[in-house]
Amino acid sequence: MSRYLPPLQTVSTGFVVAVVGFFSSFPIVLQGVKAVGATEAQAAGAVLAAALSMGITGILLSLLTRLPSSVAWSTPGVALLAVSTAPVAGFETAVGAFLFAGALTLLSGLFRPLSRLAMAIPVPIAQAMLAGVLVWLCIEPFKALAEVPQTALPIIAVWFIVGRFSRMFAVPAAVMAALTLTLIHNGFTLPMPERMIQPASFVMPDFSLEAMIGIGLPLYIVTMATQNIPGLAVLRSFGYQPPAQRLLSGVGLASLLSAPFGSPATCIAAITAVMCSNEDSHPDPAQRYWSAVVAGGFYCIFGLFAAVITTVAILAPPQTLATLAGVALLGVFANSTAAALEPVKSRDAAVITFLVTASGMTLIGLSAAVWGLLLGGIVHALTVKPDSA
Repeated sequence: MSRYLPPLQTVSTGFVVAVVGFFSSFPIVLQGVKAVGATEAQAAGAVLAAALSMGITGILLSLLTRLPSSVAWSTPGVALLAVSTAPVAGFETAVGAFLFAGALTLLSGLFRPLSRLAMAIPVPIAQAMLAGVLVWLCIEPFKALAEVPQTALPIIAVWFIVGRFSRMFAVPAAVMAALTLTLIHNGFTLPMPERMIQPASFVMPDFSLEAMIGIGLPLYIVTMATQNIPGLAVLRSFGYQPPAQRLLSGVGLASLLSAPFGSPATCIAAITAVMCSNEDSHPDPAQRYWSAVVAGGFYCIFGLFAAVITTVAILAPPQTLATLAGVALLGVFANSTAAALEPVKSRDAAVITFLVTASGMTLIGLSAAVWGLLLGGIVHALTVKPDSA
């Protein structure tokens, strides 16, 4: 086979990666950007920009490094947005915060001291903050179960049953269940937008110190701690030597370029990186980068139809999107909670971080996630010895 054509096995792997990566988390992306003020059109544009960003970046980084450099949108990051308070000045202010987070990621790639500072945040504290963000989203499916059981029960049941056979396809199966419910709800007629493929609209950013600290900084921290750093670790675990600074610079630059179109963050993938890097991707480790390249291509294709996906989401029965987002994040919540509470010596600090973040408190303009990091970090510094952290 030509060196310029991907092996057939990597094509099938790349397709599966894209299906899992896109359809397992696009409901969370929609929830996140709409929570910080995006209109329906801006939300569709954000999905398009985010999908193109991770697709094109994954293709370029994988071809340049000849490594399975899988790229994703930041699922934990958009989950953070979903529980954030919408900026008073609107989505433009959130976009300014996205640019700030992207700039920090780019600087982390260009300057090692900043990346070391991000990595210095204790893992239990970062994971506890993420768990505190996710808890309210993960409760939504069960609230919906009491309020609209005809919608929530089929989605939860399909997610659970399929998950017993394949955790990888549990959420995509739940998405198909939601689509079926939407068809029934609308009498098997779904009006489509006039143009199936619509360009993303440019959003003029508005920079607010409050939004940069309350939204941008937590978005950067949670993406670095739960996506970028673990993603690099995954590549190393399969015997690769990823150029950390180049990869961080790449996703940081992609975040900066896509943020003005509503995309919150582009990052190094962790879960889909495993799928691209293991022997199921290709027996030859030197050929596995093709899986990430192919996945990037399919991400772009899926993203082009963001307007259709958003239109269907609008037509869905009440609480469908919240139920989908909740079940999609249950696994992430379980993993982050376990990682936060596993070290006994830092457990008090992790619990405080979790509770403060989950409280949703806002004080002197700082969000609960920021206060969770600050207070949890102080307790960690006071109670955990450096050699036992």
